[in-house]
Amino acid sequence: MPLLALGVNHKTAPVNIRERVAFPPEHVPSALRELTTHPKISEAVIVSTCNRTEIVCCGETSDADIIIDWFSHYHNIKPDEITPHLYTHPNQYAVQHLLRVSCGLDSLILGEPQILGQIKAAYTTAVQSGSIGTLLGRLFQHTFSVAKQVRSDTAIGSSPVSVAFAAVNLAKQIFSGFEKHTVLLIGAGETIELAARHLHENGIGRIIVANRTVERARNLANQFNGYGITLAEIPAHLSEADIVISSTASQLPILGKGAVERAIKVRKHRPILMVDIAVPRDIEPEVGTLDDVYLYTVDDLQEIIEEGLKSRKEAAKQAEEIIDTEVSHFMGWLRSLDAVATIRAYRNSADRLRDIELSKALRLIQKGEAPEKVLQNALRNLTNKLIHPASTQMRQAGFDGRTEILQAARELLDIKEQDI
Repeated sequence: MPLLALGVNHKTAPVNIRERVAFPPEHVPSALRELTTHPKISEAVIVSTCNRTEIVCCGETSDADIIIDWFSHYHNIKPDEITPHLYTHPNQYAVQHLLRVSCGLDSLILGEPQILGQIKAAYTTAVQSGSIGTLLGRLFQHTFSVAKQVRSDTAIGSSPVSVAFAAVNLAKQIFSGFEKHTVLLIGAGETIELAARHLHENGIGRIIVANRTVERARNLANQFNGYGITLAEIPAHLSEADIVISSTASQLPILGKGAVERAIKVRKHRPILMVDIAVPRDIEPEVGTLDDVYLYTVDDLQEIIEEGLKSRKEAAKQAEEIIDTEVSHFMGWLRSLDAVATIRAYRNSADRLRDIELSKALRLIQKGEAPEKVLQNALRNLTNKLIHPASTQMRQAGFDGRTEILQAARELLDIKEQDI
């Protein structure tokens, strides 16, 4: 049964195209039901994120034009507008593509883990919508298993490749037992939100978010059971913070040497890690001269990021090897489905012959014939009937000189050389 993966992503389509073909989450179930009503499409999953929109499907054909026509019609976009941005991957290339995407090898940030969660959510939606069957069910479960293996067996996700990740990774190296520590996040933009998420996932004890607009600070803090304050309130809370991460658009420093000195005294010289990832800087450079303060800037983190990216690229090579092997395994399973009907028919034929001989044997026994003799005759007859078709074909193959048939028969029937 042909497989097909088709879609657009951040590499093939600009954001204005990606926006037009995105599926809002509430529309995905009805879209899946509509797509699988096509007589040649039996199963489908839709993955729609800010960076990609993809359809993975299977049916009676791998003709991409069917999906492109439906895709274009659904989004009210002309096929020639979307086709230049589309990629299509049939059969084994569809499997390879899905595995690469799930492992973060096709992401904007190499090795990022969020895409796996998004694919799991897409799979769950498809299951609930009734658009998943045996083939895609097996494919997606295989995908989740491979993604887990790649995470376990390679360092694809362990090295920092974003400023926020690098800042949190640095904090983990300095402080053990995150659950006992407090972080003060200054700003409420994307980088600070990402840092908050990383910190929360790593079990940070307490999060304080400071922002010029207190509503934004509270909205962000509430996502992580934190506390929101204004920038003016920072001096009152600075001594509580073991970690400070700052990223604002301020043109002037927000934290000066004097405020940090006072906080250090209140803390009785317990160390503070300060990570300033703002440009211009939020923390006065002189703060770095204070004892018990470890100050890092965005330039310091860039070295960590470059090392992390190098490490992930090496891990990606290992991941690609794992994926190539697992694609072969899945395609082997898929090919084995072609044999199922033949095996079933062969078994049914054997069952019929068995039932015929059993029925004959029971009748003879009821007539008073010796059971041992009846059983011997029944087994002899059954054996002859089971091997007769294959024997006839092998004899004809030998007559015709078709040695490949005989070799295949030896393999199928597990006939050893010493038995010939």
